[in-house]
Amino acid sequence: MRDNLNHTNTKKLSVITVTYNAEHTLERTLKSVREQTYPAIEHIIVDGNSNDGTVALIHRYENERLKWISEPDKGLYDAMNKGIKMATGDYLCFLNAGDTFYDTDTVQKIFASIDEDHSPDILYGETAIVDDNGRFLHMRRLQAPKNLTWKSFKHGMVVCHQAFIVKRELVEPYDLSYRFSADFDWCIRMMKKAKNIYNTDLILVDYLNTGMTTANRKASLRERYRIMEKHYGKVSTFLYHIWFVIRAIIKPEK
Repeated sequence: MRDNLNHTNTKKLSVITVTYNAEHTLERTLKSVREQTYPAIEHIIVDGNSNDGTVALIHRYENERLKWISEPDKGLYDAMNKGIKMATGDYLCFLNAGDTFYDTDTVQKIFASIDEDHSPDILYGETAIVDDNGRFLHMRRLQAPKNLTWKSFKHGMVVCHQAFIVKRELVEPYDLSYRFSADFDWCIRMMKKAKNIYNTDLILVDYLNTGMTTANRKASLRERYRIMEKHYGKVSTFLYHIWFVIRAIIKPEK
């Protein structure tokens, strides 16, 4: 991996943030994207017709990198699909309101590490967990594997959705039949299509450990089980879930 931050790369990144009544968490995400040293970034905000101060906050941060809409949607993943349609970058990723890039030069480091002429289909890295004030708590329990493939998610979502960057030409919409874990299915589908997946060996994001899938954990886990059956088969999924139970007993989640 190169560490030359002066390496020239013209790849554009679309950062998509979906919001609804997020006035208390969105600002640090807006700041983080705006303060990135890498110039070729667009920030897309898809707001679900918030009735708090979210839209006013977006107005305050309007700049040439930012574009946004605010209108009713059919849920989180419908809004994400809208963001995909709005994206014009070579790559795209998703940051929730409250999530940030790990440092101001994170995106610059990502694109400095890849060859302009041989760009990978997917890039990924590690995730730090932070509290409501953005203070570091711990690294994500599931570490990103050295070599990621679509079969890696048999072990769970070993790469955080926010630390998963996909070439836009590869991207398909989220499956709206899943209410809580469509991101899990989407990542697997993207990896199945990818010809090359690149480990940046970087911490990419600070992840605010709240959200819909946390509040609806049981429903999310049921959906993940269905998704794993679809991609990996019923027997394999059953056996892996026996291991998940054993793992949870041996090493409880923080």
